[in-house]
Amino acid sequence: MFCCLRTCLNGRVHQTNKTVVNRVKEPEIHLDVSNAGTEVILLSNYLRITGSGGALGTAPLVQSKSYFEVKIQQKGIWSIGLATRQADLDKKYGGLDKESWCLCSDNVTRHNGEEYGPVVATTNEPKNIADNGDIIINGTAVPGLIGIEDINEDLLLTTGRSDGGGVAEVKESNQENNSSTTNNPRTTQNNFPDEGDIVGVSFDHIELNFYFNGKKLDVPFQNVKASTVFPVIYVGNGAILDIILDNFHYPPPNGFERIMLEQSLL
Repeated sequence: MFCCLRTCLNGRVHQTNKTVVNRVKEPEIHLDVSNAGTEVILLSNYLRITGSGGALGTAPLVQSKSYFEVKIQQKGIWSIGLATRQADLDKKYGGLDKESWCLCSDNVTRHNGEEYGPVVATTNEPKNIADNGDIIINGTAVPGLIGIEDINEDLLLTTGRSDGGGVAEVKESNQENNSSTTNNPRTTQNNFPDEGDIVGVSFDHIELNFYFNGKKLDVPFQNVKASTVFPVIYVGNGAILDIILDNFHYPPPNGFERIMLEQSLL
């Protein structure tokens, strides 16, 4: 059932009445259905991803300074960054192999299975280290994980279930976690991308940097060793993300531009 739905959503539905066909023109660059995980669903002219797994962009980052954004429409498991065509796109997380470099929803960056974090937006405020290793900003710590609080009925296509199975257990777990941290002054929210937030990605073939609602995150990947890399988004557990390739929500860093097709650079 899921495979049939995925085929219909990812493919082009045949229209017998040609007089009513009025397709919106596909963007020049989008997420690539031919370079995506087997359980991935691409929607909205291949600019939205859900399901389970990863998808590359259709264009590599060949210009000297590239920038794109991703909007988190619905939380879950996700990873955002760069990858080669050799990356494993059937996983929910990126950065688990040497072919991907990602910022992940569990508040770390990953490459080749190694984790770096926690992730903090750059700020002029001094940073202090708590007893448990958390970075303290303005008296509070960056949370280690983003929980899954809800899965709505629209995710029937990605879960294959409409009875809400598994949701109650997740909510109960979250309630237990909330009750255990209510009186903990080092636990806070909204310090890491969540629903409605924008993650920016810049790459100049020396550094790969990430941005949270326009603020640079101090977690660069340096010396990304790959001849050709593409934008990549991984999702799982109900996450829905949109890639933004122009008309950005936040100005790109100085000198950086939207991804350009290789022929336009000649």
